[in-house]
Amino acid sequence: MMEAYVNLHKAGIAHSAEAWKNGELVGGLYGIRLGKVFFGESMFSKISNASKFAFIHYVQMLQKEDVQLIDCQLHTAHLESLGAQMISRKAFETLLQQYIST
Repeated sequence: MMEAYVNLHKAGIAHSAEAWKNGELVGGLYGIRLGKVFFGESMFSKISNASKFAFIHYVQMLQKEDVQLIDCQLHTAHLESLGAQMISRKAFETLLQQYIST
């Protein structure tokens, strides 16, 4: 899995957002970006809210790059607190067709 993500990163497809404190990685997330869609794969925190901090800053960057959709994969209270909304599969597929091809 690590080798696959390293290769995807080298190809400009896999991305990560990281939170560091005193030289230590304390939180972040990684995922895949295709067109105007970011597919979040995993978030982690060693200290409270570190992944939220990284995610918020990454979303700001994605907005500047005109990313239109972030796939969180799972609906959780944590992601909902960050603004995630559940949508139907049909709506999701329509958005993917629209935003991946751009």
